[in-house]
Order: sequence, then structure tokens, then C-alpha cells
Amino acid sequence: MTDMTPLPVSTPITAETAPPVLDLRGITVAYPRHDAPPQVVLDGIDLTIRGGEMVGLVGETGAGKTLLARAILGNIPGDGRLTGGTLAYRGQDITRIAEDDSPVRPGRDIALIVSNPRRELNPVLTVGDQITNVIRHHLGLPKDKAEARALAMLKAVAIPDPERRMKAWPHELSGGMAQRVVIAIALACTPELVISDDATSALDVTVQLQVLEMLQALVREQGVAGLFITRDIAITAHFSDRLVILYRGEVVEEAPRDAFFDRPQHPYSILLLAAFAHSEEMRARWTAEPLPAGVKPACRFADRCVRRQDRCLTERPALRETAPGRRVRCHFPVEG
Repeated sequence: MTDMTPLPVSTPITAETAPPVLDLRGITVAYPRHDAPPQVVLDGIDLTIRGGEMVGLVGETGAGKTLLARAILGNIPGDGRLTGGTLAYRGQDITRIAEDDSPVRPGRDIALIVSNPRRELNPVLTVGDQITNVIRHHLGLPKDKAEARALAMLKAVAIPDPERRMKAWPHELSGGMAQRVVIAIALACTPELVISDDATSALDVTVQLQVLEMLQALVREQGVAGLFITRDIAITAHFSDRLVILYRGEVVEEAPRDAFFDRPQHPYSILLLAAFAHSEEMRARWTAEPLPAGVKPACRFADRCVRRQDRCLTERPALRETAPGRRVRCHFPVEG
């Protein structure tokens, strides 16, 4: 986008009518091991996100949430390799396109917001210079137009006294203010997809709420796709349209937000809700006695599942549709 408008104005796009921005099919990531088969860390991930939609990706630490974000960006850490599946951006399969030839430009088409804003900001550049430089690099605007757009972005993310903040240094910002600046940088070039990777977890609760409301509003107004990664399932009740639950590298449940919170179907989802509710009684009721040592069940959640049966030990459950827009990976989902 190279017009003279400081901040894009667009008609809100509904998720029901928007084409997919991102479409993952069977994404599998593995890491090599010495004298052993590669360790599969992400296993057959399917995920579709449309413009105007915020998808909440929820799971415990180590479930593979951040790795999935890095795989989407084509930046798998360490020796990890994409060993299966396809990644389509705006309908084009970009799975095996070389980085230099890819139509996806990180920072322009896909923006990542992380949980440590101070690590993302350059300590020797002012806030205004950092936003302006990103805009000039990706959009090719002249300096005066880029500065006007940077100022408009600071206003859009509700930075107090934005003219003065343009000249501020990162160390002069509070944590919440720094996170707003990082979000302004992420959205300055109107990306098609915004990935928030636990981006508000380190903030005070009040500031967290303000930042999330602002991020949600900006994503809605610009009609982009949003992937909201978090360990806190409670947040998704307010800021996501659809939930995807990840457990040990695979999707175990996917559902529209209201349907999920009204009636979760996977036992792991219920355990997550029990943790949110701080209900020891509910947690105890949905936690099973561990399997005997040496037993390796086909279902990855069987060792913790109160609903496990013999079939769970011998047959891996498929991710199957239980209702329109709802899928669950369980032989014996919670229904009714």
C-alpha cells in the first residue's frame, strides 16, 4: 500500500464472507535425534484463518503454540524441519517456495507481536524513528508521509500525547506503553495476518485488558486475520471468535467461542476450564490415575483422561467433525 492516507480506512469484513488468509493442512514439524527417529513436535496441524476473524490458539507451555507461529513465518528454530503438510497464503501454496521468492513479506504481510516488547524495540532509536523506518522500508513512502502515518498509528493505539511520544526513547516507556508501540509497528503497514504470541501476559491486568481491546478493535477495523496465542483460556472468551486447543503438538478441539464455552467436548478442554475456574473439585473429577509405567497409549491424552477406554490405548483418535464448525480428537467426546 503506497497511498497518502496516514492510516487505512476500510469497511469491516466479516469472517463468514472473507476468503482464507491462512490455510494450514497437515503441518508437521520434526527435530532430528541421535540414534533415534526424528521427534515430531507438531503433528498434522490444520488451521484456517479468515480476514476479520480472531482465532484463539490455547494450550499449556510446550504444546507447540510458538513453534506453530514460527512455522507460519517460515522461521522454525534450531534444527527443526517442516516434514509434512502445506501452507497456503491467500490461496497460494507457499510451502516450498524459497524465502527470496515467497510472496509473503514478514513485517508487511504477516506481523508477529511477542510478549517482551522491550526486546523488540531498538534502544538507540526514538519511537517515531522506529515506526517511520518500518513504514518507509515496507511501503516506500517519503519521510514526511511515513512520519504522518507513524503519528496516526500512535494515536490509533491510544498512546497519550503521541506527538511527544514520537520523540521518546524506549527506556522512557512503561511496559504497557512499550507494548502499544510494538503493536503500532506491527499494524503500521496493514498486514494481512497479525500473530499475537502471549503478547500481553507480562502486563498488569488492567493494562492487559486495554491493550487487548485496542488490538481487537484495530484488527476488526482493518479486516485482517488474527491469531491470538495464549495459555490463558479465559482471555479467549472475550477476544476470540473461534478456539483451537493444542495438546502435545496436535489439535484436540476446535469450535466457535460461544459453543466451546457452553459445551466443551474434549476432556483436556474441560481441564483447562477447571484451571481457569480454580476449581479443585472439577480438576480432580476430570483427572485420571496415571497409566502403568511403560504403557504408551495411542491417544496422547489418555494418560490424563478420565474417559479413556481400551480403544484409546490402541487407536489414535482422528480429528473429526461433531457439528458444523466443531471438531474434536477423541473417541469418546463429552456430548449432551
